[in-house]
Amino acid sequence: MPCGGQGRCGRCAVVVEEGAVRRRSTQRLSPEDVAAGYALACQTTIEGDVVVLIPPQERIERRLKESKRVARIALPFAYDRHEQPLRKYSITLPPPSLQDQTDDWSRLQRELARCYNLRGIQASLPVLRKLGRALREGDWTATVVIELDAWDRPEGPPRLIDVLPGERLESLWAAAVDIGTTTNHVWLVDMMSGEVLSQQADYNGQIARGEDVISRIIYASKGNGLEELQRLVVGTLNRLLAQAAQERGISTDEIYKVVVAGNSTMIHLFTAISPESIRLMPFVTAVNQVPTFPAREIGLAVNPEATVDCLPGIASYVGADITAGVVSSGMCSTQDLTLFVDIGTNGEMVLGDCTWLIACACSAGPAFEGAGVVHGMRATAGAIEEVWINPQDYEATYRVIGDEKPRGLCGSGLISLLSEMFTAGVVDKSGNINLGLRTKRVRRGTHGPEYVVAWAEESATGEDIVITAVDIDNLMRAKAAIYAGFSVLARSVGLSLSEVGQVLIGGAFGQYLNVRNAIQIGLLPDKPFDCFQFMGNTSVRGAYMALLSREMRRRVTEVAQMMTYLELSADNTFFDEFNAALFLPHTDLSQFPSVAAMMKG
Repeated sequence: MPCGGQGRCGRCAVVVEEGAVRRRSTQRLSPEDVAAGYALACQTTIEGDVVVLIPPQERIERRLKESKRVARIALPFAYDRHEQPLRKYSITLPPPSLQDQTDDWSRLQRELARCYNLRGIQASLPVLRKLGRALREGDWTATVVIELDAWDRPEGPPRLIDVLPGERLESLWAAAVDIGTTTNHVWLVDMMSGEVLSQQADYNGQIARGEDVISRIIYASKGNGLEELQRLVVGTLNRLLAQAAQERGISTDEIYKVVVAGNSTMIHLFTAISPESIRLMPFVTAVNQVPTFPAREIGLAVNPEATVDCLPGIASYVGADITAGVVSSGMCSTQDLTLFVDIGTNGEMVLGDCTWLIACACSAGPAFEGAGVVHGMRATAGAIEEVWINPQDYEATYRVIGDEKPRGLCGSGLISLLSEMFTAGVVDKSGNINLGLRTKRVRRGTHGPEYVVAWAEESATGEDIVITAVDIDNLMRAKAAIYAGFSVLARSVGLSLSEVGQVLIGGAFGQYLNVRNAIQIGLLPDKPFDCFQFMGNTSVRGAYMALLSREMRRRVTEVAQMMTYLELSADNTFFDEFNAALFLPHTDLSQFPSVAAMMKG
């Protein structure tokens, strides 16, 4: 099958009709599929006698391409809506009279204290402005939305967020948000059940002002750049929030809390705090933990009084997306030595277990996201996502996202292509293209030596899709930076990568990464495949968990406080490790025994 047993293509789906099996991954299956007995054969362990039905291929394709409702998100804890601070209370007040001329606000406070033991409630001026009308429209029965406390005021007084006429206890909405450099994600959450009922995603509007964080920091430092970048990201999130609310048939004003994760630069730009110091020696953020604030302060399209809680970061290049990821991946709850990695324009990585954590970040450049490559593109329709090269005649076959004619190569396609070129002998261990091969696919182009992946008549652009020597050099540098980061991180605590028990891969890019290919080019440590786990978007999942549980929110803060940050630019060994990793897979083949055996064969 195309994915080589990685559980990503979904084409080995079968139906377990009788017997017990253990599904290691259900990445391409919905809960309904699993309930119907479907399993991915390459990701399933047989635990006894079984009867298995292999459906016709076209039936599998149809099932896996169906649009499905949001699946229930698995949680490592049982949700109890009384364990999170956002609440709704119904209250009926005795109406005022000549004998009782108590003002509306005092009357509400008095009854909330009497009925629910809520004392010292605070309210903003905008909420007080709507109080009188809401009480009278509901004939003195009202529903109040109250936040009992926040992470930064655990003993603080309750805060009145909204007053609604009548009894309206049927729903209570909040949102978990991940602000990625490339993509923004919004999960709309029903706080009554704790379930995610809408998931929305789109490209971050800031992309128009720079692909990477450094470009955006520079843009933010000029003129009104900071305010413009904030408007762009808030505009993207507002559009996603509106789409989620429309899908559930509610108003965005009914969203009363937002928990936000993102890297340090994204959090600074979201809150319009200057990120300029992040890129300047000694690389210090303005703030790692932004205090909570009402949504009206930045124009976020939820209830104006909704609490916005930005999760804590660690340092300039290890932000809240990583603290959220460490918690949601379960890394901080295991005794196994674990490496957590989020590969993108920046490669962020954390090493440790439940007792200690050390983190670092390195600039991999935009190559893994398809930028800086002649025919590179994002992972959208028309992108070649996987390549196979015949070592006999050097001919290429490939798979394209959306089953369309190819327009370019995305990050996973570039990694797959480089791995195949290496194992087929198209490039040597230094990444040099062998121009002596007897194939038309290898030639000298305007950018130097190149390999043709798709001919012009096959492509959607009408031109040959190629990878050039310059592209390969960019990929080699990107993968070398990531692997050097792993090596320095382990060595800084007196360990080696061979001692790592499991590797957790977070981020959207990680979901489409072929482990075999990544090991063969020296991007990931040479470990057995069952040591790797693809975690998906751990950032938004961590924000979701922090939204649902005081304990999880506290845990995120604890993780941020216990994590040691290693600044690679100040580590003298990083340059040596980087140079050693500028080969396929590495200058030290003892670190890649499986690749060494393959090369020998």
